[in-house]
Amino acid sequence: MSGKTKTLVAAFAALAVMVGLVVASVPLYTLFCKATGLGGTPRVASAAPEGQAQTGTIQIRFDTNTAKGLPWRFVPNQGSMTIHLGEPNIATFTAENQGSETITGTAAFNVTPAKAGQYVNKIQCFCFSEQTLAAGQKVEMPVQFFIDPAIATDPNTSDVTTITLSYSFFRTPKGNEGAS
Repeated sequence: MSGKTKTLVAAFAALAVMVGLVVASVPLYTLFCKATGLGGTPRVASAAPEGQAQTGTIQIRFDTNTAKGLPWRFVPNQGSMTIHLGEPNIATFTAENQGSETITGTAAFNVTPAKAGQYVNKIQCFCFSEQTLAAGQKVEMPVQFFIDPAIATDPNTSDVTTITLSYSFFRTPKGNEGAS
């Protein structure tokens, strides 16, 4: 191989690696955020730890919205709640398909302030799976969660008195499942 050919092959190999890293960066970052709570992404837990409930409390606010073009009404059934740290809680949301056909949606979620995300642990959430609603169908969807008591001893979160759990529903890439 000539020097020019080696340089060309090396350049294309480097380009391929860079493109691969760009393509893989979003899913890898998403997995990292889910595992660590970085960027306001709550952790997923199978249950609240036994005996971890603390006397400290924190206010949880709920925010909801739907993407443009998704004819759903989506609202929290409680605007906020004050909870004990470490104690399992359930918040409920109502979704109603106000469209004329069956639609499948999925919810993305986030935590504000982002630095509190690592302490929000979701045990069960509608945001973990697709939700299919027939035309006119109305459903109640629960979220079971707890706030890790370690939030109270982290100097970085000493100013956090309120956490907002935000949910946004989007139409799935499949779109509609057909008219009802």
